[in-house]
Amino acid sequence: MTGTVLCVRFALAPADEALLPELLALLGGFTPLVQAEPPDAALADLGGAVRYFGRGPAELAAVIRVRALALYGVECAIGAGPGPRTARTAARRAAPGTTLVVDDPAAFLRDLPAAALDGVGPATARTLRSYGLDTAGRVAAAPLAVVQRIVGARAGRELWERARGVDRTRVVPNAAARSAAAERSFPHDELDRDRQRRALLSAAQELGARMRAEGRVCRALTLTVRYADRSTTTRERTLREPTAHSAELTSVAYALHDGLALQRARVRGVTLRAEGLAPAERAAHQLSLDPADDKARRLEAVADRARARFGPDAIIPGSLAA
Repeated sequence: MTGTVLCVRFALAPADEALLPELLALLGGFTPLVQAEPPDAALADLGGAVRYFGRGPAELAAVIRVRALALYGVECAIGAGPGPRTARTAARRAAPGTTLVVDDPAAFLRDLPAAALDGVGPATARTLRSYGLDTAGRVAAAPLAVVQRIVGARAGRELWERARGVDRTRVVPNAAARSAAAERSFPHDELDRDRQRRALLSAAQELGARMRAEGRVCRALTLTVRYADRSTTTRERTLREPTAHSAELTSVAYALHDGLALQRARVRGVTLRAEGLAPAERAAHQLSLDPADDKARRLEAVADRARARFGPDAIIPGSLAA
């Protein structure tokens, strides 16, 4: 049956991300096939639910929207398609409070910009545009060999199939989260740069300790700054190598913060997000000849063991204790 995978995008502020597990439980009332997509989305395979409830995807999506709003005060936009990739793309095109159901993926994608395809980033989109492949339809109409020469053999085939609406992915219940966030809020408009940096240090320490405890590393770090008028600014940076080293995360967080040149901005909160989480044992690590770095990593491991035994506040950076 077409249109049985939903991508639900919840309108969650950074401070409300803790609601995501409860919203996932809401989806779990319809199907056990629920995959979290932090920070604000989830996939749900409703194939069995459609047969069980005798209702179509659009009707079930309407019930989900009403319950999310009534129980948690959270608005959502929902995309429905035959597979996760189509559902994600549809959810990004759906207006808040609506459901966009796609029964013919190829027709739906044909006139969309290539950048709208799931998994196509700005760099790939620019490369495709330089060859005149600015829409999904043109990518789909191009010979496979041409697309492969532009973006590579494997990536080219995946992109070409994606543009034609072919989706071989599945909803994976309880899939490991691909990102993790740490949020710090201020009780009032915070203009002091040093206090903002202390919040970033605290968040980076939390993320690093959490990833090391779970045996994972991240590939990129995203900083979101929330202002007094509820607007936000977001910046992302790819790390030199995948890491869970708190010192490296802190350094990147500071660089992102400095790049915003906030000066007298009225900041109400900051959120650091570790993106592209992966098992630490699969990540390559470049050996360092810097004895200071090696010493810092050994001290970090000792601090982690102390926190595991005596609690998260057993050892903290001196600047946070001041």
